[in-house]
Amino acid sequence: MSSSTTVGSAERPLRVAVVGSGPAGVYAADILTKSEAVKSGELTVSIDLFDRYPAPYGLIRYGVAPDHPRIKGIVNALHKVLDRGDIRFFGNVDYGTDLTIEDLRTHYDAVIFATGAIKDADLNIPGIELDGSYGGADFVSWYDGHPDVSREWPLEAKEIAVLGNGNVALDVARVLSKHADDLLVSEIPDNVYAGLKNSPVTDVHVFGRRGPAQVKFTPLELRELSHSKDVDIILYPEDFEFDEESDRQIQTNNQTKTMVGTLTNWIAEQPEDVSELKASRRLHLHFLHSPVEIYDDADAPGKVAGIKFERTELDGTGNARGTGEFVDYPVQAVYRAIGYFGSALPDVEFDHKKGVVTNDGGRVLDADGNHVPGIYATGWIKRGPVGLIGHTKGDALETVTYLLEDRENLPVAAAPAEDAVVELLDARGVKFTSWEGWLALDAHELALGAAATEAGGSHGVEVKRERIKVVPREDMVAISRDGVAAQV
Repeated sequence: MSSSTTVGSAERPLRVAVVGSGPAGVYAADILTKSEAVKSGELTVSIDLFDRYPAPYGLIRYGVAPDHPRIKGIVNALHKVLDRGDIRFFGNVDYGTDLTIEDLRTHYDAVIFATGAIKDADLNIPGIELDGSYGGADFVSWYDGHPDVSREWPLEAKEIAVLGNGNVALDVARVLSKHADDLLVSEIPDNVYAGLKNSPVTDVHVFGRRGPAQVKFTPLELRELSHSKDVDIILYPEDFEFDEESDRQIQTNNQTKTMVGTLTNWIAEQPEDVSELKASRRLHLHFLHSPVEIYDDADAPGKVAGIKFERTELDGTGNARGTGEFVDYPVQAVYRAIGYFGSALPDVEFDHKKGVVTNDGGRVLDADGNHVPGIYATGWIKRGPVGLIGHTKGDALETVTYLLEDRENLPVAAAPAEDAVVELLDARGVKFTSWEGWLALDAHELALGAAATEAGGSHGVEVKRERIKVVPREDMVAISRDGVAAQV
């Protein structure tokens, strides 16, 4: 790296752009600011965080159920990082449209992509395209008030199948089965409340391909199911199979032990005749079911009428194999929640099989497998949609460590001044939002909740509403920008 002014000095900080303001992006920026090189004064950095949405937090705002018990703590942690003032936030800026890779290279010495994964992984079985077959991630985007999805969702099914045994599957099943009034304590948007309130659902079935010891959700998610009012949880004794690997996991992994213990306690307490259960809705947990086909019928061609599974058995290693026994369940909707999948980024090499940016430990590679100087990745777009928030921190540390190792050889930005990128966005007419704008939007959403509470509840239900999420993108941008203008 060569420059008339030393890059990384007080006169010319190392300029870093982070694309994506979910946990992966925020943690990468935070770890960089707290690195030993920065703390010792050896290096100074200037970091800008970009997001295609007007608000920060990524999948924490648009990918986690609004009643998730941990969401507030995660948001508070991210808020503290961005509220320090040493990391700038630019919302409503779409990489590939508003800013290109050439723009980022012109204004920054290094770029970290932390764009996550928002699409549903494919499930290639017959009937997946039928009306009534949905992606779980799409449903999550709807109930989380994503600004770029339809305000409407077809909630017409009485019986629903949810495919998957991870946290997203349980979130989807819980929201589908929960009574809408019980979600008013969350930030649920009004259009989502109205849709769920009118849902005729009576039974939600969650299906996993393997056994109870192989589930991918967490004990917290599992326990949360039992907190839904007027919803009975039903389990099936024939689904409780444990092989040698299951026993090993139960003995050596506290999380597995806890979840298996919870499930076995539930089924032990369940009446032999489940018709004795009197809740108006039921949430069924099934294991050892592998989906084979979604089908329609003559009465409603083209619409989901049921789903066929092959019963499976464990093979001794914790994996499942087919038994040749098939079972059918009449359902009118199927939600696949078998995982997320990353989206390709313009002008960045992408592995379409894995759904990740091609990289080596976070160093982004070109088509020939060589590191592209100054370009990095972290989070799900780097390693795929696996792991929890704790994994994201370790992942960001690896990427930032490589960036710091490379800092003497980074390509030098031609226009690194902090106001240069602002001028570029203004010149292109990009209505970007800022951290101050988010604070204004945050206050507005809190005020909406307070007003609903003061008016004696919401939708005729007396409940304290902490906030109500603003959904339309144009409203989010206007509130954010007007709020900042009012402070000037």
